[in-house]
Amino acid sequence: MSIKITIRKAEGNWVVRAGGAILGESTSALELTEGDYAPVIYFPRGDIATAFLDDSEKRTHCPHKGDATYYSIVTKSQTIKDAAWSYEAPTEAAARIQGHLAFYTSDLVAVERV
Repeated sequence: MSIKITIRKAEGNWVVRAGGAILGESTSALELTEGDYAPVIYFPRGDIATAFLDDSEKRTHCPHKGDATYYSIVTKSQTIKDAAWSYEAPTEAAARIQGHLAFYTSDLVAVERV
């Protein structure tokens, strides 16, 4: 059975914070829903302060979206390992998220509509 991917514009203004810093803010974010998973917000790369991101060695493959590249968030006080990801060459079904970054939310990373 095929899992349905839906990508739409995320309404409103979205922000991602980590370590007390705002890493990015966007009115052009995308919301991706995949099957029964919770929606994920993808920020345009140009709306993120990528100076806070370090390349990670982690890579994963999703049969529905393609190969994901991961990034760690580096703040003044800590490094949050593998906290962000992107699909540099997504599948056709996920093509709209190319050039976007998503973040794992936790007690250290917040993705919020403001």
